[in-house]
Amino acid sequence: MSSLQLVEKYTQELLDWAVEVDRSQATEFAKAQRLVRRLGAHCRPDGLVEIGFWTPELMGEMMRPRDIYLEVFTPVGKVDWNAPSQTINVRRDVLRLKKQGQFFWGVVSGLKIGTREDAGSFYWLRYFNHSGRLLTIRDLVPYSLPFGIFAPAEIYDFKRLQRDRKDLEYFRTTSQPGPDGEIPRMPAPVNILQIHVGTASPSGTLGGLTAVWRNLGHKLTAQEPLTQAEQNFLGYDAVQLLPIEPTIEYRDAHSPDSGVFATRESKRRNTTERLPPVNRLPLKTFKPNTQGWGYDVPIIGSSATSPALLSTQRPDELIGLIEVLHNFPTGPIQLIYDVVYGHADNQAELLINQQFFKGRNMYGQDLNHQLPYVRAILLEMQRRKINTGADGIRVDGAQDFRFFNPLTGIVEQDDAYLMAMADVVQEIGGCKRLLFTIFEDGRPWPEEGWEEKSTYRDLIEKRPESYQWGPLIFAHNTPALKGFWEKKWRRVQEVMSSGDRWITGCGNHDTFRRGNQVDLSLEINWELGEDFPSVIRNAYDNPSTNLWVYGFSPGLPMDFINVLMRAAWMFFRNTDDRYGVKVVSEEAGFLDWQVTETIFAQSWAFTAMKKLGFPDLKTLKVFAKGLQDSMISNEYDLELVVNDCRACLGDDTTACEISSLKVLNQPEMIPFLKELDIPRLKQFSLEFMEDCFEVCKINYYQDLLNPLQTEFNFQLRQFRHQHPWLGDNLGGRDRFNKVSENGTTVFYGLRANPEQPEEQVAMVTHMEGAPIEITLGDWLHLDLSEWEVKIMTPGLSKTLKTDDLRRFLLKQSQGLLLMPRGSLSA
Repeated sequence: MSSLQLVEKYTQELLDWAVEVDRSQATEFAKAQRLVRRLGAHCRPDGLVEIGFWTPELMGEMMRPRDIYLEVFTPVGKVDWNAPSQTINVRRDVLRLKKQGQFFWGVVSGLKIGTREDAGSFYWLRYFNHSGRLLTIRDLVPYSLPFGIFAPAEIYDFKRLQRDRKDLEYFRTTSQPGPDGEIPRMPAPVNILQIHVGTASPSGTLGGLTAVWRNLGHKLTAQEPLTQAEQNFLGYDAVQLLPIEPTIEYRDAHSPDSGVFATRESKRRNTTERLPPVNRLPLKTFKPNTQGWGYDVPIIGSSATSPALLSTQRPDELIGLIEVLHNFPTGPIQLIYDVVYGHADNQAELLINQQFFKGRNMYGQDLNHQLPYVRAILLEMQRRKINTGADGIRVDGAQDFRFFNPLTGIVEQDDAYLMAMADVVQEIGGCKRLLFTIFEDGRPWPEEGWEEKSTYRDLIEKRPESYQWGPLIFAHNTPALKGFWEKKWRRVQEVMSSGDRWITGCGNHDTFRRGNQVDLSLEINWELGEDFPSVIRNAYDNPSTNLWVYGFSPGLPMDFINVLMRAAWMFFRNTDDRYGVKVVSEEAGFLDWQVTETIFAQSWAFTAMKKLGFPDLKTLKVFAKGLQDSMISNEYDLELVVNDCRACLGDDTTACEISSLKVLNQPEMIPFLKELDIPRLKQFSLEFMEDCFEVCKINYYQDLLNPLQTEFNFQLRQFRHQHPWLGDNLGGRDRFNKVSENGTTVFYGLRANPEQPEEQVAMVTHMEGAPIEITLGDWLHLDLSEWEVKIMTPGLSKTLKTDDLRRFLLKQSQGLLLMPRGSLSA
């Protein structure tokens, strides 16, 4: 007999409420917003659990009630959350919920509620369709998905989690209503540190990040010295995490079954049989190991956290990080989520109903934001996500939120939905807040020439308190190329005159990756370094650029931890059987731009590639380049690519058309290549991606940091906090210009605090080209004897005479900031 019981009294109350909402005079969207608040599993104070599913896919199915049931797996005994794999003994129960329109509802007793220590019951809705196939409806908005998107969700006491958190005082302080009782919005930070959780600590988890900041806090409190790597985490009042939602998973045949939580029932029983039997069974489970940026989302489960980023697989781990940031000894650090609701990966088709989709796009699927229930559910996902304690959101790809308007006959931007995202109210411990909001928006992308046409201001003008990614931090930023800053001068001027609501900077997850795609035959700025890896690192973590961004430019500066750590970076993912080989071929430039022979030779680097037989970086580069050439020439047809490899790596190479592959056809050729077929090619791609992920971990590069560069960057961050007025646009008396001659570009200017005109900053910074003599006093009409150097780039002190600044020489990547002598700010 099942231990689960449907509590009829409370279930009927829930049904009556849902019917009342459905019959109300409210709009369809308003009804949907009320109803979806109660979807998923909610723990009641009396120990019962309220459960709701949205099931539009069942409206057209002709089924008997016994064919639709709640299936629950309750662990018997402890689950070891740290085990890479284990067998869990579970009790399997089934129960019928009550149908009401497009929903199934129920209030259930006997469910186990998950906590930090113990696993709760796992649940989903199951049904046999008219063809006799067993199908699954998953919770769209769960609080916990410890085994990934294809597995059932976990009953979790989220209210307990909120009630016991250690940063409630922070929320009370930051949620004070305005003079008219309005809900306050979190203010913009002064600067942001962007972090990819998977590569930012040795464990690659949120718990690993928590340990980083907790250790920093202990050291600061005890006044202990910091390492250079630790210093790179300090000086920020906000941290932005790349997406932490559950992502797609590697699936050989795109099966809807879970790869980490296996069930065996798939055939229809005799229709006269009642509900499936209650029984005990062992389930083999694996700790999720998805690696990627986080942007490959199936949408379902976006209210939860990717279990691959949780060392404990418990939601408490995310709350622990937020608590440490909010209670940091030098002052609260805001947390910003990078949220992805503009598109869904193709795997979403296996997991959620077709009403979510309106057609394919380059990412997978366009989402149907215009359907009232889909719109309401997406906003509810976001609400539950930010209720974990975030202070801000960055909306990925805002230009993707488009729809065909039948009234105008054209495709329009769904700005109303974007504004709604900015206005989702956070509720924690009785405190209500609106979040600081950033939009990534490059409209008219993907129209040809979008980068030059885009104003990057459409959403700022609709919502002036929000920010957008500016033109210099957007996707196509390649400062490793010669003449980059001269080419970008128009955009630089825009930043200075009207960039106060732009996210500024040079290196982020997207720009740094784009640097890997620069064609090696183009004109490279070799003044930045002696090889491609040194050029790209010095291009994105550049003293003169940093000096301009932090010491003089309007806007909100953002840095990327992998750039600051001088670590490798690329677009990697081990989640894709369908496009994995294509992605690897497109990212082949990573080996040229980011990896050196020294890195390849390390024991932790490219371990899978070495096992496959690649003895050195050169050989791997040759094969990657050949793969890239073949993929392009064969339009990504894997069968034709394999044929190319066989033609170039066999005994008879007369038919070989890929010369770069033919180079590998040596007597000692790697056996793996000699036997290449599509499965082996996919194996190579998967293992290549996992090797690259490991190479991008910042802990491998910490001992290679230049202390002068690290200290300089930290000084700039402190300077920005001391002079927050620099974030505003230039005033009428401020000046900014450039010297441009024979390929040399130098920025210089003068700014004053509009509220305290005596607080001034003068700047000169050499962006590119040959050394040049600087006469800053003449350029700005200043008596530099009345000024003193505040900050200078590393190494400049060896040649600069600070007691006489009338003439001095600057080389590329050098610059300085000056302030009037004797001023309080100096």
